Amino acid sequence: MRTLATAGIPKFSVACVDDDHDVLRLLEKYLAPLKCSVRTFVDPAKCLAALASDGFDIIITDLRMPGMSGVELLAAVKKLNHTTEVIIVTGDADQKAAIEAVKHGAFDFFEKPVCKDLLIEAVKRTVRYATAVRERDRLAEQLSMLSESEARQWGIEAMVGSSEVMRRLVGEIRKLKDFPNTSVLILGESGTGKELVARALHYAGSRKNCPFVPLNCAAVPADLAESTLFGHTKGSFTGAWADKKGHFDMAEGGTLFLDEIGDMPQLMQAKLLRVLEDGMVMPVGGTKAHSVDVRVVAATNADLNARVAERKFRNDLFYRLSSYVINVPPLRERRVDIPVLANHFLGMFASQMGIAGHEMTAEALVAVQGYDYPGNVRELKNIVERALIESGGVVAARHIHFPSGADHDTALLSQPVSAATNETVEATPEIAGPEAGTFNLQVIEDDTIRRALKGTHGNASEAARLLGIGRAKLYRRLVIMRK
Repeated sequence: MRTLATAGIPKFSVACVDDDHDVLRLLEKYLAPLKCSVRTFVDPAKCLAALASDGFDIIITDLRMPGMSGVELLAAVKKLNHTTEVIIVTGDADQKAAIEAVKHGAFDFFEKPVCKDLLIEAVKRTVRYATAVRERDRLAEQLSMLSESEARQWGIEAMVGSSEVMRRLVGEIRKLKDFPNTSVLILGESGTGKELVARALHYAGSRKNCPFVPLNCAAVPADLAESTLFGHTKGSFTGAWADKKGHFDMAEGGTLFLDEIGDMPQLMQAKLLRVLEDGMVMPVGGTKAHSVDVRVVAATNADLNARVAERKFRNDLFYRLSSYVINVPPLRERRVDIPVLANHFLGMFASQMGIAGHEMTAEALVAVQGYDYPGNVRELKNIVERALIESGGVVAARHIHFPSGADHDTALLSQPVSAATNETVEATPEIAGPEAGTFNLQVIEDDTIRRALKGTHGNASEAARLLGIGRAKLYRRLVIMRK
């Protein structure tokens, strides 16, 4: 269906239905100045057939016709295309019937004899209404698509990893989706993805079509914390030039994510507790509290138990926030997920940068697994981004750079592997057995693999050849070694 607009009444389509040919000719003549497409029908059934194949923006129909009344035509039109607007033409005796038709979906009606000015005004009014409705529907569809897109981007599907701890974490999120009012406290080191978990909680549950509003408590000045959370009224303090919503009101119906909750000023802790207890918000300078429907999800990398013991965090607020606690593990405790995450970030950055043919070699994947990542997932993400920029597509071990002085098992894997000489590395002395007295087979095998990699300067293919195994098997052993 074409889009209607009102500036000068541009192109749109009208169907006129009446069993009187003279009325149809008159309607066609009156509508000519509007530059619209006009088709006339004596038979309402033929109009419906044309509507099904071609579509009309507006249908102007007589109320009384043989075979099918205007009301019956209206019902059939709305069943075929609810966006087509219908205007009823009626005589004096049929005004009640016309009003009843409006109640059942007709946009407007006017009386016979047809007045040109009234007809044009009715059509213009219908065009304006149809334009507004379709624009509303278009925006609603965009918002719906945005919600679906955000759900895909931030929902459970965004939780990358296949380790046992990740499966357990996803299981907790799925369990909590059926409890949309339960406060959740997310604990974990910096960079582990606490906000990602909070967003997954939001988009997995019934609040997903309402806002997700994040707030970093550590970044809010103490004197603005109350206004930031609860809003303020005009003139309540210097600089308050107008009423302003707080984050609780912005998150109405959805989720308020309070990151770094351990850094919230103590005065604000008491006020936050009050809101969590009674669900009522009082703006700064306001005189009347109002209710809010918000799920609060908090997160911190601090030891809240220690802060409670030090009287830096309210004990009652801690218990109120921690109805359910989720612990997000550091990356070093789920090394099996590192290759998956690295490839995920590689694909993401390659798409953003327009780089085709991107991949990460087996040696590069081994390299990224040997580091403890004190910055967790955020640090891995930055390392992969830099490696892709440096490599231009195919990321090898030499493109993986860790911070200077970093402690990691496979630092040698990030050194360049000589491809120009392709010389065979004499690694046999390096893979001699471990120290005498060690008889644990697993330890001996792991030590032999490390020595082979060291002797080949991180060349996994050459190390696998020296060990007498395939590269895939070597890679699987490395994954197990670094769990």
